[in-house]
Amino acid sequence: MTTASERPAWIGAAAAVAVIVVGETVTGALDTALIASSALALLVGGLLGRGRRPAILPPPASEGPDRPAVAEALLANIPDPVILIDRRAVVLEANPAARRLLPSLKLRHPLSFSLRAPDVLDGIDEVLRTGQSLRTTYVTRVPTERAFEVQIGALPMPDLPGGGAPNVVLFLRDLTEARRLEAMRVDFVANASHELRTPLSALLGFIETLQGPARDDARARERFLGIMRSQAQRMTRLIDDLLSLSRIELREHVAPTKPVDLARIARQMVDMHAPLARERGVALAVETSGGPMPVLGDRDELLRVIENLVENAVKYGGSGGTVAVSLHSVEGAEGRPGRVELRVRDEGPGIAPEHIPRLTERFYRVDVASSRQQGGTGLGLAIVKHVLNRHRGRLTIESELGAGTTVRVSLPEYRPEPAASAAQSE
Repeated sequence: MTTASERPAWIGAAAAVAVIVVGETVTGALDTALIASSALALLVGGLLGRGRRPAILPPPASEGPDRPAVAEALLANIPDPVILIDRRAVVLEANPAARRLLPSLKLRHPLSFSLRAPDVLDGIDEVLRTGQSLRTTYVTRVPTERAFEVQIGALPMPDLPGGGAPNVVLFLRDLTEARRLEAMRVDFVANASHELRTPLSALLGFIETLQGPARDDARARERFLGIMRSQAQRMTRLIDDLLSLSRIELREHVAPTKPVDLARIARQMVDMHAPLARERGVALAVETSGGPMPVLGDRDELLRVIENLVENAVKYGGSGGTVAVSLHSVEGAEGRPGRVELRVRDEGPGIAPEHIPRLTERFYRVDVASSRQQGGTGLGLAIVKHVLNRHRGRLTIESELGAGTTVRVSLPEYRPEPAASAAQSE
């Protein structure tokens, strides 16, 4: 018995044979051989068609993951806060960054419960009224001051309740670091201009005096020329420090690769500052283990670090005191590599605790008048900080009023690989 799926095969084969037989009958060419071959063709066609089974189409493939799940995953991976609200300013969705920024933010609650910013709320009303995107600012001061640019835009959501009425999306971009860098740049330009303006004004004043009332006064001319020379040297030091700081910052991300002996550099700097120490009545001593203390570093930059630290200790340590420079190795804990620690200690008046965190800022001085009198530019410790950043080092300043100051510099100790050591020995 043929099934419904087999009937089309037999019907097709019979129809084809009938067409051939009718055609041959009309032309008068019908014979026994043709009839036999037609019957055989009918049988073979039916059997072949019977063997075929209808193709079973696979079920339509899924279009992929659930779209709300994809949207939620995208929101979770956006680093800036994103908030979706409806036309009533009720929160529909928020990513983790928004929840961290606004801990009181809750779904299905009005946004105004957690974001009390009139400019932002007024902007939402305007976007709902006009349909045009706009930008505004939002500043939070608790727990720390942060500034955000808020982009508010209409967002049609046909899949949500409301029949496709546009909702509103808020995208908050953090401007805190950019504003801080801009403020630092402005302060730097203002401070550099001020530091240069002072000696320039002094030079112009003395030049006018020498051209006028003191034109024929030899004693005044000699005294004024000496002051002008010191002011010109101050400007030269300031420009040199600015250029050095700029060069160091350009290469701060590139770690040095050549080993240098920090102990040898320290002894060289102590010997170089011995005349200044004698002039100031300061005893300058260096203490090392006697052997080399290799670190990966730039020799000129490390010379500058130790020079600034020793010079500061000698100048501000007070007459009659002692400046001790010591070097020793510190073994690393828990299998970590060891470090070389340089200490520069003076017996000066010390530094108040509120000044210590800012000592490495550009142009920051504890005592402006004393610093300028000593010939300082206010950039020495800033240079030290950036050099140590490049060398993957650490800077620690400890001070107590009336008990002196200790500055510690810690650098990773260089230990060559055994193969490299063997190659060098050969």
